[in-house]
Amino acid sequence: MIKIPPYLKKGDTIGIVCPSGYMPYEKATACISTLEQWGYRVVTGKTLGSQFHYFSGTDAERLADLQEMLDNRNIQAILCGRGGYGMSRIIDQIDFKQFSKYPKWLIGFSDITVLHAHVFRKLKIASLHAPMAGAFQEDGGKNVFVQSLQNAIKGTLANYSCTPHTLNRNGKAEGILLGGNLSLIAHLAGTVSALETKGKILFIEDVGEYIYNIDRMMIQLKRNGMLANLKGLIIGGFSEIKDTLTPFGADVFSVIQSHIEAYSYPVCFDFPVSHEKNNYALKIGVPHQLTVGSKLVRLKEIR
Repeated sequence: MIKIPPYLKKGDTIGIVCPSGYMPYEKATACISTLEQWGYRVVTGKTLGSQFHYFSGTDAERLADLQEMLDNRNIQAILCGRGGYGMSRIIDQIDFKQFSKYPKWLIGFSDITVLHAHVFRKLKIASLHAPMAGAFQEDGGKNVFVQSLQNAIKGTLANYSCTPHTLNRNGKAEGILLGGNLSLIAHLAGTVSALETKGKILFIEDVGEYIYNIDRMMIQLKRNGMLANLKGLIIGGFSEIKDTLTPFGADVFSVIQSHIEAYSYPVCFDFPVSHEKNNYALKIGVPHQLTVGSKLVRLKEIR
């Protein structure tokens, strides 16, 4: 059975923490203000605005900050300020005993994929792949993607649609939704946090990678059997993609398509989940229905 954390009500408290990369405090002020306008209390961890080289603190400091919020029963959700890198360095030291008894929504994407994957694999607790604090800047709190986070944490069933892509493979599928950043999914393969994708709907996205490295990561997933027995596959945004001086010879979506053409499940490309503005809140570990049609693509949460 999948554990669904309690949905939030007005007056509940959201904690903001940076368990990976450094984030200046001022870049979270719009987020704090918007969450308060939504009716929530906000507390910030020591790692927001703190810096230790690339990170928001030493491994010990980041671990302690996240642990404190996981254990604090007065905090009903934890929003990660940003991703970056660093979660892999502390994931095996986190004590999830209290969190397992009293689960709360963990919110973030990018490097936070490690936390989402680990919590689902080890504890079977749902979490939220969703916009982080930086997305609220410059009136970002008013766009539909940040608002999808507001809807998700209060329990509204997701129902998203997008325009079909020419590489799509039509069909309908139902299954538990898993996924996140492709680099991190490949990085977790072979570990205790690795995604178990059989019978699942998988979504992937990435940023700043070379095309040849996307090719290598897709081969990693294919050789691990992670692509063979899916119910469906969602390809999100792949932004700031780079090519080598000698061109690889194919664009990123064509590379991904070449590694899944042997399978028959429905596939949609360019779904609005990404490192950019277009980033819907997705409930990891929750059943969804994916419909890929010639006129519309729809991803709908089901119960």
